[in-house]
Amino acid sequence: MPIADARKGLRHLLVHDLVLPARIGIHSHEHQTDQRVRISLDLGVVDSGRAPAALAEVVDYEALTKRVRGLLGAGHVELVEQLADRIARLCLEDPRVRSARVRVEKLDALANVAAVGVEIERLNPRTSP
Repeated sequence: MPIADARKGLRHLLVHDLVLPARIGIHSHEHQTDQRVRISLDLGVVDSGRAPAALAEVVDYEALTKRVRGLLGAGHVELVEQLADRIARLCLEDPRVRSARVRVEKLDALANVAAVGVEIERLNPRTSP
């Protein structure tokens, strides 16, 4: 389903395949060491219909990825669902972000499996009808 929509005044900001170390999981061995997670963000962002003239007019994806890194560095998370929700809430702190689709995948959780994880979508309660 497309996120960018001129009729709704939305552009699609994406950050795909951000791979970071994380302390995540319910098993005791997952509390002892980092494991790789892959994070993808698809955000519906307010679009004025014209090209932005300055960084201040857009959601800064570099700053956003730094905040995601900081979230992962804040401590152990039990479930990928919890991490995805925290990341979505972080994205929605910017009122220009109307929706956040977040995918979190653990890349080393199971043998012979490329990834396991979850994808969620959240709407900004401050800006949704």
